[in-house]
Amino acid sequence: MLSMRDLIAAGPVRLAPMASYTNAPYRLVARECGAGFSTNEEIDAAALLGMGMSKAAVWTAIDPGEGPVAMQLLGNSEETLVPAAVRLVEAGASVIDINMGCPAKKAVTKGKGAALMRDVPRTARILGALRRELTALDIPLTIKIRGGWDDTCLNAVEVARMAEDVGVDAITVHPRTRSQQYAGRAPWEVIADVVRAVRIPVTGNGDVRSLAEAQWMMAATGCLGVMVGRGALGRPWMFDPEHEARPVGERRAHEAATRRRHLSLIEAMLPPREALVHTRRQLSLYTTGRVGAGVVRGRIFEATSIAEAGAIFEAFEAKAAVGQTPDEGAVPLAGVSD
Repeated sequence: MLSMRDLIAAGPVRLAPMASYTNAPYRLVARECGAGFSTNEEIDAAALLGMGMSKAAVWTAIDPGEGPVAMQLLGNSEETLVPAAVRLVEAGASVIDINMGCPAKKAVTKGKGAALMRDVPRTARILGALRRELTALDIPLTIKIRGGWDDTCLNAVEVARMAEDVGVDAITVHPRTRSQQYAGRAPWEVIADVVRAVRIPVTGNGDVRSLAEAQWMMAATGCLGVMVGRGALGRPWMFDPEHEARPVGERRAHEAATRRRHLSLIEAMLPPREALVHTRRQLSLYTTGRVGAGVVRGRIFEATSIAEAGAIFEAFEAKAAVGQTPDEGAVPLAGVSD
């Protein structure tokens, strides 16, 4: 069986799965920039079992250049999670990861995501069933959890110990509670508590936007690896240890080349309609934090072709390069979570 400790240690800073953003093209470009092994966007187990093979193939697409890929499942029962895990292994998953941290209302009201942390005995039975099936397939099982449900239910350590007892191979911890969503500071001390409580490798997640901050998290908590979510959107070069040391001109050229590579992967790897959606979405992310971002995003999302969206972005870039901006008032990225 693949060693999770060796896999994490080989690339300790990696891209977190984020629905609608971290598909195969983005995962691949992040890997090319230096990120560790990838985890795909979460897949609902029941939805996967109910869909046709062609749609499932898009959801589970893996490029050979990605190397080992963990596939993340969202579910609430062994009746759906076990067969869905088998299907993902057949699609090429090297690791199966169970999402026990999603805070979205549409997930937790159905007993999925972070809701799994509220009933530890029941979740232990689900993970035990998965462990037995995946052991037969020689596939590691991992989980991603939160600090707890709310301030009255801070049970990350309890859940981590249960997971280790039933044979889970590694844990990722986002230390905010479900009720916090993504607000406030991520309490890294929760990650440290989990590290001290278990012998299996722990990955930290939350409030990391650079390799330097990832190193601080590992030093502060003792975690073996770090997942970066929102901090990596529109910035895949953050995984490149040489990027910040480059002269400004070289850095900008590298960023432009990375964007072009990303867009070429989108067009090559996704069906035409989906490629346009993702081109617009990713180009909008590449404007984040820059003057004029709000208006240029609106223009990008109105584009009716990949070429048109690209031309709008390149015009924005050209004006920025000579100190001009299309409009004022950069707007922060909203609606994206790790």
